[in-house]
Amino acid sequence: MILVTGGTGLVGAHLLFKLVESNTCVKAIYRNESSLKKVKQVFLSYTNDYNALYDKIIWIKADILDIPSLTKAFKDVSFVYHCAAFVSLEPSKYYLLRRINIEGTANIVNICIDKQVTKLCYVSSISTLGTSINGEMITENTFWNPEGDNSAYGITKYGAEMEVWRGTQEGLNTVIVNPGVILGSGFWNNGSGSLFKRAYKGIHFFTKGTIALVAVEDVVSIMIGLMQSDIENERFLIVAENWPYKRFLQHLSVAVNQKPPKKMASVLMLGIAWRLDWLANTLTGSPRRLTKHIAKVLQKERQYSSNKIEKTLNYSFKPIDNIIVNLGQHYLKQVE
Repeated sequence: MILVTGGTGLVGAHLLFKLVESNTCVKAIYRNESSLKKVKQVFLSYTNDYNALYDKIIWIKADILDIPSLTKAFKDVSFVYHCAAFVSLEPSKYYLLRRINIEGTANIVNICIDKQVTKLCYVSSISTLGTSINGEMITENTFWNPEGDNSAYGITKYGAEMEVWRGTQEGLNTVIVNPGVILGSGFWNNGSGSLFKRAYKGIHFFTKGTIALVAVEDVVSIMIGLMQSDIENERFLIVAENWPYKRFLQHLSVAVNQKPPKKMASVLMLGIAWRLDWLANTLTGSPRRLTKHIAKVLQKERQYSSNKIEKTLNYSFKPIDNIIVNLGQHYLKQVE
């Protein structure tokens, strides 16, 4: 029996479809009924006749911070995909990020050890990797710099990884995946899906930095491949292509039938923008959209290498051009 945490999120929902499609026995954790609608929306992006597949999932109401409910979900479970996480780039959310990402992962690891789970797959992030020197490709061996300009999210995902590695020292077999920005259908109000929504409204500027992209289908296929393999206690960077933001935002805009941005945002412009965003948050409590850290990241040019996973699984990634076009068509169907 397989257990998926974060089954109502982007990676978890797409993972569930791939698992039940292959007639795998699956349990999934959810916190509220309304979130299950998102999973059905993801299934619908694959097939119109999704009900039979969706009904194969054994849903367990539980929370990764609630040990009693979580423990019940682990009954008869041999393999665990830990996809649950709190994603936020707002500095004010730091302690909530720590609680869900670090404490929640520690709970998963502890119960896996107690229940003698065969293998755990943890979904981390490229934000836990360090920066390269002289523009070299970033790999799994580009180690975290605790003194670097790290985001609150990155700090807590790194802390979660430490819990997983601690589990390996206590006998738990694991694999960790570190995906870049994940592109996938079904979630248009948050994550990468919200970028399609923003592009539909019109994007006027791009920045000089780069973005590491990967399709959600590639992420879940690699996760399944690693869990079915004999590979243990290793991590794998998962990035299909590294694009300049200019190229990404222009392709994004065209995919949703809007004019592509033609002007580059300067450092000064971004500096003013994140300060105005901070002021709006302070005065009205509106969510942060552009922090000082994000403004810096948008200017950085980084290149990530997926050579390790490509060689290990003999894996070929889906072209990002095609993914953006297909997702643009999915989004337009939702709004038109």
